[in-house]
Amino acid sequence: MTNPTFRAAVVRTPDGPDSIEIIDVPVALPGPGQVRVQITAVTINPVDLAIANGIFHSMGAIHQPEHTGLGWDFAGTVIDTGEGTDLAAGTRVAGMVGGIDRDFGTYAEQLVVPATDLAVVPHELELAAASTVPLNGQTANQIVDLLGDAPEAANRLLVTGAAGAIGAYVAALARDRGWQVTGLARAEDEEFVSSLGAGFTTHAELGWDAVADTATLGEQAISLVRDSGTYVGVQPNARPASERGIRTEAVMAHPDGTRLAELLARTVSGELPARVHTLMPLDQVADAHKAVAKGGVRGRYLLTP
Repeated sequence: MTNPTFRAAVVRTPDGPDSIEIIDVPVALPGPGQVRVQITAVTINPVDLAIANGIFHSMGAIHQPEHTGLGWDFAGTVIDTGEGTDLAAGTRVAGMVGGIDRDFGTYAEQLVVPATDLAVVPHELELAAASTVPLNGQTANQIVDLLGDAPEAANRLLVTGAAGAIGAYVAALARDRGWQVTGLARAEDEEFVSSLGAGFTTHAELGWDAVADTATLGEQAISLVRDSGTYVGVQPNARPASERGIRTEAVMAHPDGTRLAELLARTVSGELPARVHTLMPLDQVADAHKAVAKGGVRGRYLLTP
């Protein structure tokens, strides 16, 4: 009798989009506290391109002996549950998996994950749209946590890449903590950034109380922070050194089902954006990566396993 399998996209020897392979993986049953999810949609993120291009392998951050999984966030339907979970089969969920050094990912037909990492998708939200929220929304949430509550007399926050996937969430969420937000983006993105309730600029002056550097400008971004201000980036391995008394932080997103549920609810209400550009089948993952690498599109490329 043949053991059941499902398809997943991985890289064995990373060398760009064409090095991505579709392999058959044995079906795993969920253990205690876990659920098995049939994946409907997966968002392609820049970190996936970096893994397929071998950037993290060359840095010594990935040590998988056979292959490395791709994909961080997803949305789908629960098809099987382990003991001690409250999610029933048929429940629509979204979530993410964390870390870089792993042999599995969300570029797959199904996935076994801890139930606590998931959030139920509101019925008003399509699964494709929901799949765009977990990684970038939770990264933004955790950036705002690192920023903390804005000091009353020093609340000017600049968000670099404010029209991007993470930056747009930061621009919207930071206002909850008292920050007066200005988004740095291209001129053609002014209407979108302004719709988030943020100010807008294409050229930032010096002297910001804090900078959330979602565009990974690094040293250029920290130079915009006033003395004793705050810098928060999204690349822990490339966080600029502290200077002039500036507090420097960097986020590494981790799953949080409770916070994700809040983000999905705010997406339904229209407070947070969910931008889908197009959906492509898993078999076209290489073409999808090439399209994302070209840039110039604000909506997200999704894979449908």
